[in-house]
Amino acid sequence: MELQGASTSGTSDVSAELRAAKLAKSQQEQEGKAALQLLDSAADVPKSSSANPSLGSSIDTFA
Repeated sequence: MELQGASTSGTSDVSAELRAAKLAKSQQEQEGKAALQLLDSAADVPKSSSANPSLGSSIDTFA
């Protein structure tokens, strides 16, 4: 009797692990899609340009 209960418990542990793995995979896929959407939206943003191209080309490091 005890042996049967142990195998049932082991089976439920395995199914719980499978469910956790499937949830983790699903979350990774969703995060990947969100990252790709973020990259796509960032590609559409134009770079800012200054009227004076030399502005910001030198940095004064002395205070």
